[in-house]
Amino acid sequence: MKIIYGTTNKAKVEAMYGIVKNYGFDAEIFTLKDIGFTDEIIEDGTTFEENSLIKAKAISEFCKKNNITDKIILTDDAGLCVDYLNGAPGIYTGRYAGDHAPQIDNINKLLENMKECTKLEDRSCKLVCVLTAILTDGSTFNARGECTGTIAFEHGKLGGLTFGPVFIPKGFDKPMGDMDESEYIAVHNHRDLAMNELMNKFKELGY
Repeated sequence: MKIIYGTTNKAKVEAMYGIVKNYGFDAEIFTLKDIGFTDEIIEDGTTFEENSLIKAKAISEFCKKNNITDKIILTDDAGLCVDYLNGAPGIYTGRYAGDHAPQIDNINKLLENMKECTKLEDRSCKLVCVLTAILTDGSTFNARGECTGTIAFEHGKLGGLTFGPVFIPKGFDKPMGDMDESEYIAVHNHRDLAMNELMNKFKELGY
């Protein structure tokens, strides 16, 4: 199995390798850098599914033009959905405070918009990840993973996921950003859940 993963993030690729091996697949994973893809993709969808598919189709078109026909294309779109904010930031998670805004600006805007929500039980939310795969025969399917939790009143350690410093996973008492690796793994985060669903679909298809 050869997969083009629509990312330049080494951590994502390493995590994917781990899951692929756990499912017994012999896979080779390529990044956008590996295939020379540098085009800007305009994500103008209204859902995670739409934006993930937009990315996959853009890479697929690039592959067709460059005669890359033997690889599965895999893309993702992810974000935070807060119930109190009617699902926001949602697909705008990475640019909630504006394009290329620093992490702390995104976090501060979220906390400001939730300042009237004073009960932790009313600050429910979920992290969502949608993966889209385009197979070598052109067929397409997606997988979705969700991790539920609540939004903290103050941010913890910065770094990692945009809202990791304020996202408290269900069953825990501190933000994801403050967890060590063993605790984080125990969360079964949204991307891993989507990956597991994807791997099961590959098995059903006989890969």
